[in-house]
Amino acid sequence: MAAPRSASSLSPLRTVAVVGLGTMGTGITDVLARAGRTVVGIDISQAQAARALAALETSTARAVARGRLTEAERADVLARVRVSTDLGDAAGADLVIEVTPESYEVKQRVFRELDGVVRPDTILATGTNALSVTRLAADSARPERVLGLHFFNPAPAMKLVEVVSSVLTAPAAVAAVTDLALDLGKEPVAVGDRPGFVADGLLFGYLNQAAAMYEARYASREDIDAAMRLGCGLPMGPLALLDLIGIDTARTVLEAMYAASHDRLHAPAPVLRQLSEAGLTGRKAGRGFYTYDGPGGATVVPDPLTPREDTTAVPGRPVRAVGVAGSGTMASGIAEVFAKAGYEVVLAARSTAKAEAAKARIAKSLARSVDKGRLTAEAAARTLDLVTPTGAYDDFADVDLAVEAVAEDLEVKRQLFAALDKVCKPGAVLATTTSSLPVVACARATSRPQDVIGMHFFNPAPAMKLVEVVRTVLTADDVHATVREVCGKIRKHAVDCGDRAGFIVNALLFPYLNNAVKMVQEHYATLDDIDAAMKLGGGYPMGPFELLDVVGLDVSLAIERVLHQEFRDPGLAPAPLLEHLVAAGCLGRKSGRGFREHARR
Repeated sequence: MAAPRSASSLSPLRTVAVVGLGTMGTGITDVLARAGRTVVGIDISQAQAARALAALETSTARAVARGRLTEAERADVLARVRVSTDLGDAAGADLVIEVTPESYEVKQRVFRELDGVVRPDTILATGTNALSVTRLAADSARPERVLGLHFFNPAPAMKLVEVVSSVLTAPAAVAAVTDLALDLGKEPVAVGDRPGFVADGLLFGYLNQAAAMYEARYASREDIDAAMRLGCGLPMGPLALLDLIGIDTARTVLEAMYAASHDRLHAPAPVLRQLSEAGLTGRKAGRGFYTYDGPGGATVVPDPLTPREDTTAVPGRPVRAVGVAGSGTMASGIAEVFAKAGYEVVLAARSTAKAEAAKARIAKSLARSVDKGRLTAEAAARTLDLVTPTGAYDDFADVDLAVEAVAEDLEVKRQLFAALDKVCKPGAVLATTTSSLPVVACARATSRPQDVIGMHFFNPAPAMKLVEVVRTVLTADDVHATVREVCGKIRKHAVDCGDRAGFIVNALLFPYLNNAVKMVQEHYATLDDIDAAMKLGGGYPMGPFELLDVVGLDVSLAIERVLHQEFRDPGLAPAPLLEHLVAAGCLGRKSGRGFREHARR
């Protein structure tokens, strides 16, 4: 059981005033009190102050129920907190943390009043994530004591705290709040003063692109969110996260970022303005991109304005046998997925030997599943028996679905589709697993473009649940229905998207990775700090540089170039540092060196 921290700590900041008792301010108050600090919570609204105190009572009662606090410890925590509506009650504080609305006028007024209240040595911290800390400091009577202290929501759970210093901030003030963050059990990351800092600087561009993607009706809100959760392992989809953050807050942050960078990726998507001005600001209003069970609710309920699904859907074509073209890791993984679902699989490669090697890879994968208790030996044997390796595409003559998983080269794929067009029977569905090339170009290599569709599996195919189903303007309705039905049978989550570069996941993921490279290139933050910020502040399973090294810098650069060529947005141009590393042969884990050094495989 984790008891509140004792007075033996690094930081001399013992009494803290928190100005603004919304969700974030209340969470910060909770964290401080449990760490042994005396806290004065201040809000202009008596009702809000009372709600904050009630929330603290509820959270500490929950901690007792879960065995994280004793009743005596809970009483001690509650005794350390008092709430007020008078800013004068911050007079005895060693540190004041303001978390008022993202407005220079509001924050400057609070800082001016605090200048006349607190001691000369009191540190004033702003919780802003969008406004200039330097500007707020310059307007204060004590600029050397002003800095940024950016917690993440929910403050009790999220480990990251960005410590933001301006050119005016005294090093002693930075050291004191850094030590405080460590005492609170947080991971402080030192960052410079620019809108969004590290985590939000990367996060909000990605969220904005997702909003624009939804606004363009490229994909549904559910498919966008599912794609990023299942394809990238993120804890929440971007539109659900915008609702949690607050759509008005996100718009404010993006406007500040765009004013500083003039990067179109940060120009707020019009839908954010439309929702904000309509009062549909997310969970706090009960409705944003989704509709909730009430203001402040977290449960999504049916949206009365969302049309009902068409119940007269076109039936799919029957699929009994599947052909998989390719011999690499992705091809063998896809063949394993289909065989596990009971489909007869023809695994074709450029030679019988390569096909046999791919089947051997499947056998090893199945053996590992047996060893881990995920599969019985009998089921593994049945699965392997369903896979027939071959060195000739002519053996696809009787398959109902042919899935191409060869090199990510358009000419190679077009040649393969021309061959499949000749050998596959009429009515067979032809699918490409491309992650970045135009599906319609593969379709046009055949005499039956209506039968061609994209099925973008994620690596490793047996483990990853997502499949992006990519329709071209020529794809027949029953072909789309067939692939959706097949995805259900192989236990994959299908999301629909159109035939444009990056589909959903890569179109949102790679600009985020590219922006992280630009941050390092501009010496704004280190690799380690950026990776830590995104894992601790955004809940990402990997930091951007860890992920780039795993994906491969050459692969990442190729995708960035395709996105830039497709959308012609200057903000999507590959970061020069990424190009230089690839030119130097630093490709990531596979080459032994990328952004970091790795043991050669």
